[in-house]
Amino acid sequence: MFWVYILRCADGSYYTGHTDDIDRRMAQHQAGECCGYTASRLPVQCIWSQETNTREEALAAERQINGWSRKKKEAMMRGDWEEVSRLARSKSAHPSTGSGRTDLL
Repeated sequence: MFWVYILRCADGSYYTGHTDDIDRRMAQHQAGECCGYTASRLPVQCIWSQETNTREEALAAERQINGWSRKKKEAMMRGDWEEVSRLARSKSAHPSTGSGRTDLL
């Protein structure tokens, strides 16, 4: 079993990742052992996670979510799929600044 997850960092930003051991990965993030984005934004809190069957599915979901706007991520976490769909069609929706995508701007 694999997981895709979203953390809320101390600065209010979101971090999306994937793992095959959610409990171990959350402990690593909290301890600052995951070098990079979350290490300088502690503490972090897991605010959403979803199981997948394969690592490929988890990675694909992570990449997709990373390309979404903050509003779209928040709608997904609320389970508001109508809003997710509306934001996907909206010309005013912009990708997350951390996604590296600029093709939608």
